[in-house]
Amino acid sequence: MNKLKTGEFYGTHFQKSAFENLIITDTEYTHSKVDWHYHENPYFTYLLQGKLFESNKKESYYLEPGNLLFHNWQDSHYNIKPPEYTRGFHIELNEDWFSNFDIQITDFEGSINLKNPIIKNLMNQIFNETKINDQYSNLSIESNLIEIFNTINDCKERNLRKPDWANKLKELLNEEKTDYSLNSLSSKLEIHPVHLSREFNRYFGTSLGNYIRLIKLNKAFCLLTSNKFSMTEICYLCDFYDQSHFISNFKKIYNTTPTKILKNISRC
Repeated sequence: MNKLKTGEFYGTHFQKSAFENLIITDTEYTHSKVDWHYHENPYFTYLLQGKLFESNKKESYYLEPGNLLFHNWQDSHYNIKPPEYTRGFHIELNEDWFSNFDIQITDFEGSINLKNPIIKNLMNQIFNETKINDQYSNLSIESNLIEIFNTINDCKERNLRKPDWANKLKELLNEEKTDYSLNSLSSKLEIHPVHLSREFNRYFGTSLGNYIRLIKLNKAFCLLTSNKFSMTEICYLCDFYDQSHFISNFKKIYNTTPTKILKNISRC
C-alpha cells in the first residue's frame, strides 16, 4: 500500500502553501482511480468542484462540491473520479501542530464526514486566507483550525444528548429542498415553534436563523469558487431573495463582499 509523505497528494497543484507545521494545497484531481493508500499526517479534504467517490475500511462517500472530510493519520482509503474536472482543497497538519495547541489527535479517529455548517464556514475562511496570503494569514488560519477542532468536539458532546427531534431536524436541514420556515420545521418535527427556537442553540451551537444562513452561504461560497455562475444565478440557487439580500448576508459572515472573495480566488 502506498504511503504519501508530507505534502504529497495525487493531482496537479494550483497552489501549495507551507506554513509552520502545516501544508495547504489547492489541487486538481487528475487520476481516474487511486488505489488504497494512506497519508503520513492527518489532513482535511474539502471538495470544491466536480465529484469523487472515496472509500475507507468503515465507510464510503460520494463527494460533491462543499463536502468536507477529515482523515486521521494512516487512515487508508481509495478514490474514484468521474471523467470531469475535479478540484480539492487540502490542509495537512503534522504532529507538532497538535502538540503546540494541546489538541489530542487521538480524539479524532479514522475518517470524519463533517457536515456542520459552522465548521464549513470556518474552512471557507481558511480557503480565502490562503488566497490573500499576507503576514496575518498564518494567524487567521491557525485560529480557525483550532476553532474547527473545538467545534468537532462540541458536536460530539451534543450528539450524545440530542433528543430525537434534534436528530431529525439535522437531517431536514441538510436536505436540498427543505422549507426553512419555523412553522414548517416545527410542524414536521411535531413540536411547538417556540420550543424549537428556544432549544435549537443548545443542540446546534448557534441560533436556527444563523445555522440556516450558514448553510446557504456555504453553498454560495462553493459556487463562487467554481467561477461558473453569475451573482444572480447564485442568489437563485441558494434561495436568497435578491442580490442585495445575498450580499448583506455574505458581509455579515465574511466581513467582505462576494465580489472581493472572487477577486482573491481569481488572482491565484
